[in-house]
Amino acid sequence: MTQVGLNNASAGRKTIVVSAVNLVEAGTLAILRDCLAYLSVLAAEEDYRVVAIVFKKELAEFPHIEYIETQWPKKRWVNRLWYEYVSMKRISKALSPVYLWLSLHDTTPSVVAERRAVYCHNAYSFYKWKLNDWFFTPKIALFAIFTKYIYRTNIRKNKYLVVQQEWFRQAMSSMFGIDQQSIIVAPPNYPQRQVLIDRSFGSAPYSFIFAGSPNSHKNFECICEATDILAKQDSLPPFTVRITVSGEENNYARWLKKKWGSIPQLDFVGFLGRETLFEYYGSSNCLIFPSKVETWGLPISEFSDLHRPMLLADLPYTHETAAGSEQVAFFNPDSPTELATHMARLIQGDTSELTKVEPTDSAAPRAESWQQLFTILLHDENITDR
Repeated sequence: MTQVGLNNASAGRKTIVVSAVNLVEAGTLAILRDCLAYLSVLAAEEDYRVVAIVFKKELAEFPHIEYIETQWPKKRWVNRLWYEYVSMKRISKALSPVYLWLSLHDTTPSVVAERRAVYCHNAYSFYKWKLNDWFFTPKIALFAIFTKYIYRTNIRKNKYLVVQQEWFRQAMSSMFGIDQQSIIVAPPNYPQRQVLIDRSFGSAPYSFIFAGSPNSHKNFECICEATDILAKQDSLPPFTVRITVSGEENNYARWLKKKWGSIPQLDFVGFLGRETLFEYYGSSNCLIFPSKVETWGLPISEFSDLHRPMLLADLPYTHETAAGSEQVAFFNPDSPTELATHMARLIQGDTSELTKVEPTDSAAPRAESWQQLFTILLHDENITDR
């Protein structure tokens, strides 16, 4: 464990600790960076002492923040649990007095602090896993079984829980018997990006895209089966379906490629970097998103800026993420036939089933920015409720 720039003399300042040793990539790392970017300003302007416990400082380095670096908890799960429930208690005592301890990665560590809060990313507790999850991605099945027990440890010692969507607040409240007033809904803020429109868009065959990692809960097989159904219908105009797996990444991807790789309309494009992904968005007529469990579903937000059709799994998270989008149809993620029906309509130019998604009502406490979130965490003041 490396301590970077720790200053034992807090000089009367209130101490905020952010623990995030498990956040090293993708969307969760972006959350850590956004959080520390705001706290860096807060520390300078309002004289707070901010300590961040991270995997590596260079992943989210900002001024006015003290860092504790450690890679040991990421090596194996037993290390992570020991660090959360033993090591962090010693750290909290060394940093005492701690005013607010915010855990940014699901677990509630055993610490000594006046206020405690946990940011809950992981929705696997509510995933209805199947036997093929054990065969293809057993890690997902294990997450689905054990996440609720990981959440449960110390969860009632938090003053607040932070989630990204209203459905997640209600689900966590029901599962753990926590008052919804103690669960803050804080939707992520994703900056809009300009998507370049392919010059051939509109003249090329109708194209669908699904961007996701090659994990079984992403439900690629629903798209593959639907495409197979449509490929056998000679009366349909030409179309193409692009999915972001190559068929070589893991057992699940290899199964997909072996079973459906011969379908001419199904294009296994593999992993796409962000710039290339947005180019693919620009040349796609419709996004399909069949994933069975998500905290948010970032491709929905990204594609919605194009104001083009989206076919989404009929699950609570998609309704919230797609709120405000005007060309959406929902389908049963366990019914490739239903998805194929929606796809066929769009290929033939029929958009009559597409509707606008109305916003989901969300009561206080709710935070639309990191400033609003920390106003609640530090002062119990919900400025969005004024």
